[in-house]
Amino acid sequence: MMISKNTVHTVFAFMLISASGLTFAQVLPDWQEWQKVSSQGKSEWMVEVENDSLLLKRDDRFYTAGDHLSRRFMLQSGTQVVEYGWRLGQDLYTGSDIKLPPAQMPVIDHPYAAWLYGGVWREQTDATGRSWKIGLDIGCLGPCAAGEKSQEVLHKILRQPQAQGWSTQLKNEAGVVLSGSYSPGKMLPWTGVEFRPLVKGRFGNIFTDAGVEAELRAGNLNLLPGQQASYAFLRTELKWVGYNATVQGGYFRNQTLPVHIRHRGGEVELGYRWQGAQWGINASVVRRMNEIREITDATGNQNFVRLQFAYQN
Repeated sequence: MMISKNTVHTVFAFMLISASGLTFAQVLPDWQEWQKVSSQGKSEWMVEVENDSLLLKRDDRFYTAGDHLSRRFMLQSGTQVVEYGWRLGQDLYTGSDIKLPPAQMPVIDHPYAAWLYGGVWREQTDATGRSWKIGLDIGCLGPCAAGEKSQEVLHKILRQPQAQGWSTQLKNEAGVVLSGSYSPGKMLPWTGVEFRPLVKGRFGNIFTDAGVEAELRAGNLNLLPGQQASYAFLRTELKWVGYNATVQGGYFRNQTLPVHIRHRGGEVELGYRWQGAQWGINASVVRRMNEIREITDATGNQNFVRLQFAYQN
């Protein structure tokens, strides 16, 4: 079933404003607030690595790598934390067999693509788990994202085969993506276990989608972001996709491609998080649903590892 971009946009706006009962003034960043949070709050650096090769199968395909650096500033006031942050990221996508040169690549396959971006966000969370977040990413899709060089260097370090199909990657396009999420709060069936629903969405010429997410946590839980914790978690997500430029090409580019997106998607993540007084680590395995209509689920479903390393001061 086709889901129009207008439908996804409507869902996006509804869930971020109507569902939360908030006004734009309460959600949008404020310069004076940012100065207060950054000067009086604590800060955290985070490095995140996502890679299918970390499953030790030496298998690179579809969403094959994501490298992200972020810094956030958190200020607690009573039972509420206000957070501002910035991020830099690069995501890489390849065909199903990186050893094949362009002449031998299947007609029906995931396009080679890279998305390089920087972004900022504001998030507000209270001790009940109620939260709302808004962010903006700006970057570029295509050769300008330096995906070929990045993967070449990584594969030399890992002693893995070099990808042969980067000459076919999607064309350059500048990208802007607005994102947001809202959670009504967490549910506590018993001590040490909680369930938290969330709605979220993205709107832009690289990604436009809307989704629902649920996370189950068990262990020594933190009430607010940045607090010490140690717990296992299971996260599930279902989403409705209006546009995905890493499959379809840039929104403003007229590229004729033999593959089309699936308008329904999602993923499941199982992992463990530990946060100490200063250091923190998150390790998980993600199962992502097939994103391409012409590819079977047996081929298109994908697993990768997500590792996060954090330092607070």
